[in-house]
Amino acid sequence: MNLTAPISVRKFIRILCLVLLLLLGNIRVTAQSNVDPQQLEKKIANAADDHQKVELLITLSSYYLNKPGEEKADIEEAERLNLQAGKLSTILKYKTGTGKVMLLSAQINREKGEREKALKLTNQALAYAKRNNLPVITADTYKELCAYKGYERPDIEQKVKYLELAIPLYRKGRAVKKEADALKDLADYYGLLEQNQKALGLLENAVSLYKSIGFKELQGVYTLMSGNYGLLQNAQLSLQYALLAEKTAEEVQDQSYQWCTIYNHLGLAYYDLLKFDLAFANFEKALNIALENKNIGDVNAITYNLASLYCHKKNYKAALRTLKRTEKNFPPTDEITKIRQLFIFAVSYSMLKETEKARPYYEQLLKKYNESDLGLFYKLTGIIIYLQQSGQPEKTYAYLEKFRKFAEESNNLVFYSQIELLAFQSDQASKKYESAIKHLKQHQVYKDSIFNLEKLKQSTALELQFETEKKDKNIKLLRQQGKLQEAKIQNEKVIRYVFIGSIIVLILFAALLYNRSRLKNRANKKLELKRQQIDEQNEQLKKLLSEKEWLLKEIHHRVKNNLQIVISLLNTQSAYLDNEDALMAIQNSQHRMHAMSLIHQKLYQSDNLATIDMSWYIYELINYIKECYSSEKNISFVMDIDKIFLDVAQAVPLGLILNEAVNNTIKYAFPESRKGEVQVSFKNMEKDHYKLIISDNGIGLPDGFDIDETESLGMNLMRGLTDQLDGNFTLESKNGLKIIINFRKNTDIDDQHTDFDIVTE
Repeated sequence: MNLTAPISVRKFIRILCLVLLLLLGNIRVTAQSNVDPQQLEKKIANAADDHQKVELLITLSSYYLNKPGEEKADIEEAERLNLQAGKLSTILKYKTGTGKVMLLSAQINREKGEREKALKLTNQALAYAKRNNLPVITADTYKELCAYKGYERPDIEQKVKYLELAIPLYRKGRAVKKEADALKDLADYYGLLEQNQKALGLLENAVSLYKSIGFKELQGVYTLMSGNYGLLQNAQLSLQYALLAEKTAEEVQDQSYQWCTIYNHLGLAYYDLLKFDLAFANFEKALNIALENKNIGDVNAITYNLASLYCHKKNYKAALRTLKRTEKNFPPTDEITKIRQLFIFAVSYSMLKETEKARPYYEQLLKKYNESDLGLFYKLTGIIIYLQQSGQPEKTYAYLEKFRKFAEESNNLVFYSQIELLAFQSDQASKKYESAIKHLKQHQVYKDSIFNLEKLKQSTALELQFETEKKDKNIKLLRQQGKLQEAKIQNEKVIRYVFIGSIIVLILFAALLYNRSRLKNRANKKLELKRQQIDEQNEQLKKLLSEKEWLLKEIHHRVKNNLQIVISLLNTQSAYLDNEDALMAIQNSQHRMHAMSLIHQKLYQSDNLATIDMSWYIYELINYIKECYSSEKNISFVMDIDKIFLDVAQAVPLGLILNEAVNNTIKYAFPESRKGEVQVSFKNMEKDHYKLIISDNGIGLPDGFDIDETESLGMNLMRGLTDQLDGNFTLESKNGLKIIINFRKNTDIDDQHTDFDIVTE
């Protein structure tokens, strides 16, 4: 249910992206430098001195370590080259080389997945670099320590501290390129901490440093600037920098994995401008690059972006298809990504009213919720939506209370707004209309506050730019106020009039407040009256529905009784007949009427007046036919029936077809009391497509039989009834006779649609 106007949704959803959409700020890209390994090997062989050889060995080792893809042979080669550089540095007592080798060894072990060992080696490298006064290597080690932290807020804050220690060290060592890289990474982390204006300032400094050394590969910086402008609600600048990143990457002929991030940010920029087709197209390009490189983390991140966008468009089936596309081959490796995927599955299936499919994901979310508070927003939201959509709104209130405590701890207005929206939906489902209205109003208040907060963030840069001018204006204004105050002091009469006027204004204001209070109370009374009227109307509708169901049951009961009376009349009539053909015709008519009577009997006895359980019906019908011929025929029946529900319009012709087919088989397939077997199968082949098969191992059809020329009433009746089902009628006469009926379920009565909004609205 849509609770906000389109203009509000556009702004609100961009803020929720901080929580529900990964902006790929966490997609780290290590651009592979233009290194030719063969040329490096030649340089190593022809190195002028051993110190140069150490540096070349480290460079080649780093190349294999950072080579795209995760080939085991590349990591082994990187380890071999680094070990060789370490031995030579020890012999030379080359401290810079030893420090670099120690750090590279830590990075190699981290890449191999041995994180504890790698972290220990990193700390050893840090201690060595500090002890030997190696500022650049010390800074490199601080930067490496960032890799051991995740993307929760405390981890990001620790990364910021590491980089703020590294940047002055790079400056001291005159490592301009590394200083600019560190500024870019620091800006990235500040962006994740929602300090977007500060991030943009750092990125501007990084661009200046890059340009000062003639470095042209600025696409990564422009991508981050695009992301930060997007979070500041400046969609035009966000798109401008995303397009600049794309243009720069083309100009420098970038063939690296960084295109994945560029396409992702282009998608986000187009999304902000409501150009959803372009957003989807760029997200797909980013995902294809991540899939091609088998980058599990990025595949999961972009897949989640796509699925979340599909959910925002209320295309939950597409969201599910997107997740399933990568679910098998790229399972999430970190806990927060697992939780996000469970969240999308649970919400999508719930909103599609497929609660049975949603239940396993809900149960997993519930289990993880009881284990830890990681990803609590996703867990609680997914659990609450499932309970709402599965008809259990009363169970949501305990989780809503937990959500409130979580929001208080994080002090995030987005969370407060989300809680009020979920509470409104639960109250509405529980028919607590007064409480629902309160929550809806509070949701709107929080949402308005969020928008005002975003506007405040947007104005920060402008305020800094004109700060001096504002101070001058404030001084002038204070001087003017001082002169006015002196004039007021000198003129007591004016002051008195002003005082009296103020009192009058206060009185008018109090009167206005009192009037508004009266109007509000009157409106509340009207609202309460309307609520009572709605409750009364609901009770009347329930009563009418109950009466309607009773009448329908009574009709089916009467129809069944009338058919039984006709069957009895035909049975009485047969006692006065000697003609075998007439007796046979009466018996056939009785069987057909019984087939119809069973349907009305089931509808009368069932609470469901719309559909028939065909597995029960076919079993009862065949048992009836078997009893009619039990003393004459030695025939066994094998039934393979799925639990399928059909409406009366399809159940009646299907029952008559089955009656004709089985009766004809018993009468003609096994002459002279021959023993035989009849198989009846009714299967759901695919969604809403069914197949009925009646086969026997009897004598089959006579040679030269032409179904189009036959005058058999039963055969023509079955074909006519198949046409009534809009199905296909097929005969196969091999080792007996097989009758095949294919038809599609009548879904006209199911075409009822309820439109839902995902909770990210």
